[in-house]
Order: sequence, then structure tokens, then C-alpha cells
Amino acid sequence: MQHPIAKARAAAGDTVPSPRAPVPDPPAEGADDPVLALRGAAVRVAGRTLWSGVDLYVGAGEFVAVLGPNGAGKSTMIKMLLGMLPAAGGDVRVLGTQPGRANHRIGYLPQRRSFDSSMRIRGTDIVRLGLDGDHWGVPLWPFGARRRATRRRVEEAIDLVGASAYAHRPIGNCSGGEQQRLLIAQALVRRPQLLLLDEPLDSLDLPNQSAVTALISRICHQENVAVVMVAHDVNPILHHLDRVVYLAEGGAASGTPEEVITSPTLTRLYGTPVEVLRTSDGRLAVVGQPEAPALHTDRHASQHTDRQDSAPGTGGDHAPG
Repeated sequence: MQHPIAKARAAAGDTVPSPRAPVPDPPAEGADDPVLALRGAAVRVAGRTLWSGVDLYVGAGEFVAVLGPNGAGKSTMIKMLLGMLPAAGGDVRVLGTQPGRANHRIGYLPQRRSFDSSMRIRGTDIVRLGLDGDHWGVPLWPFGARRRATRRRVEEAIDLVGASAYAHRPIGNCSGGEQQRLLIAQALVRRPQLLLLDEPLDSLDLPNQSAVTALISRICHQENVAVVMVAHDVNPILHHLDRVVYLAEGGAASGTPEEVITSPTLTRLYGTPVEVLRTSDGRLAVVGQPEAPALHTDRHASQHTDRQDSAPGTGGDHAPG
């Protein structure tokens, strides 16, 4: 029978002057080193280039989203930043060094499914795993002053995400939003300088998407942590973002949301006319007729049944028609 700790870990209308989004400038001489620096980065998987030409500089306390249709390589970018997959071109620096060499300074939340209701491990234990559970597969509980410091740090991380009221419950008894807060606390417990989040809003209802996004934004600025989030829908996070990277059809564009999520830029990426519209409440919708194969499936059909004009990487990944 799989050990419960191991099981828990496993479960765990804008315009721009040019149709090309501007390449971000590197930091000025004498400025603090960026947390992330990508110049002409590219990735290949099974002999196929998923994307290339990514230019991105992320400083401390900045919130960046990686957007694009299903299959564009969004999660692959996270794997590259963690050193799990080599870059096929360009230059990539993570916390001033090559990917994989500074992972102890990175908090990572992978894609996941909700914990089963039978999972009895407490939320506090899930958070505690973020400190040294990777050493032996179970948390190490030290003695004396070190034990008190460890417990205090776990409590601080739980309090930071607003999960103190339910952290002592079995994780399987917590709601999806509560589970996600506890997993974010796990990723933060080592005080990382970079937080990598792979679809953290997936499977959450709209109110919880808004709440978790606001939490991540607050932590980003309050703790001065750089955040890179893979997102399926830009709308819940749009007003919190400093910068976006949009991946499509093997190409990429990066810059502010106003620079990247535009008709000229997405038309260039998809190679077919695409129009970006902004609704009266500030949400984005992308319409057009991309010729790409079935990349844009609706993973949130229950939440978007009335939204037939959303499009890849903006509001449900429907193929616009």
C-alpha cells in the first residue's frame, strides 16, 4: 500500500504601434539582477520545436502569466525553468544561474487534481512537507529550538495564505480553494525568491479563482517574490499582471498585457486574422478563425457554457468561430 505521505505528495481593443510585440529591454547597467532572464529561448520535445524566440526579464515582486492554447508548451516552460528539460536555443538564467541549480530558492506548485476525501493527512503536514519532506519522503521533526522554529515557520506560511482556520483538518475534508491555499503555503514555506505555479486556478469555481489570484498577487508584492503562473484563462488574473508571455503556433510574444493581447500580435502568432475585444466589464475576448488543429478544448465547460466568444488563452480556450 502506498504510504499516505507519498500519496499526498503525488496528488500534489488595444493597439500597439507595430504588429510585433516589443522585445523587453534587459535590465539597466547596475540594476539588480533579474530573477529570470530569457533571451531567444526555445524548447524542443520529441524533435518538435514547441516554441522559440522567448525574451523575458522578471524582477523580484513581479507577477507574470504564461498564456496560450492547450499543447502550446506552457507547462513545458515551467519544466525548463526548473532544469527538468534543457533549452534548445537562446540563453536562460534562473536566479542568476543555469536552470536547475537554484531550485532550493524556488517554490513550485505543479498541476494537480483535488485530494481524495479519504486523504487523512492534515493540512499542516502538507505544508510541512515543503521544508524537507523531499529528503526522506516524510517530514523530519527536529527537537528543541529547531523544532520550535520549524513549527513557527509552518504556522507563518499557513497564516500568510489565510488558512489557519482549517489547517488542522484532514486535507481531504477541505474544499478545493482551501486545498489550493495550503499547497501555496507549502510552496512558500522555504521563503522562495521565485514561485512557479502551473494552472493553480484549474478546477476552481470563479469565486475561488478570484480569491486565490488576489492571494497570489498580495504575496507577490508583500513578500517581494517573483511569480510565474501558467494560466488557462487570463481574465481572473488580468488586473494583477505585470507581464505576460503568450505561446502559440511555435512562436511567442512577451510584454505587458496591453502590448501582447492585441489583434496584431495574436494575428501574427496564429498566422490568421484574430481580433481582440474588451467587454464593458474589462474582460477580454478573442475572436477569429485559427486554422490550427484541435488545440483549444474547453476544460471548464461547466463554468463557460454561456461564453461562446472566448478564445485561446483568454477565456476558456474555445476555438473561435
